[in-house]
Amino acid sequence: MHENVMTIGNIDIISISDGKLEFDICEFFPSIPDESWDQYRGHLTADNKVSFNLASFFMRSDGRNILVDTGMGPRSSRHPDAPWGELMDDMKRHDINPADVDLVIMTHAHRDHIGWNLTEENGNSVPTFPNARYCLSYKDWEACHNPDLIKERFPNAERCVWPLQDLSLIDFLDDDTSITSELTVIATPGHTPGHISVRISSDGETGIILGDVLHNAAQLQELDWSSRADIDPDLARQTRHSIVNVIEENDYKVLAGHLPYPGFGKIIRIDGARFWQGF
Repeated sequence: MHENVMTIGNIDIISISDGKLEFDICEFFPSIPDESWDQYRGHLTADNKVSFNLASFFMRSDGRNILVDTGMGPRSSRHPDAPWGELMDDMKRHDINPADVDLVIMTHAHRDHIGWNLTEENGNSVPTFPNARYCLSYKDWEACHNPDLIKERFPNAERCVWPLQDLSLIDFLDDDTSITSELTVIATPGHTPGHISVRISSDGETGIILGDVLHNAAQLQELDWSSRADIDPDLARQTRHSIVNVIEENDYKVLAGHLPYPGFGKIIRIDGARFWQGF
């Protein structure tokens, strides 16, 4: 089995990547003093930044090819050397044809999870995955249309999400929506109002695609650390406590899109503290 493939029951999940994002820790976690990171420097880059993998997860369930999240999207002329924009190339490397995708699930509508939803051809928005339907929580659909949130929180939603309705390609998710007999939506709000995670249950095994419940492995020991990207930090903290407890109690496998590639692992305890153990 390749390092970028996790098996849960009868489902093989392939981790593919659009590249990475990096931020200064004080910029991304502005309420956390720099010295509080001293015991977690191993989770940072050599120049003291948080680095995020931009993972998408591809799997087949009930005869449907499903892609969860679509990265930052193509590089622009303003950012020709950006460390993202690699998703199509990575899919090709792993023999995944965009035309084979039947369903795209967005864990939420932030820019680094929706960027490849649509591409532009002759001035028109066309689906990057031409045979797919796209799923988003209705709460995030409303949030990404909120004038008070668009500029700072959902800057590319007008280009990457809104046209999906005009193209009749979007379906809205409610809490606990069953996507297939093996995939179920879990409401994990706080990072965005309608943020979801996806529970994968197959042949007696269970895993969870977290979305942005976690941004850095240090948060497993510091569950109260919320980032500037969390729209409702208090609710994000509550969600993080709740879902991490569920994962730990049930020994679920974890698929974490922003943790180091490929983002597969589990939560373990050592001397009473939680740690990320990558696969």
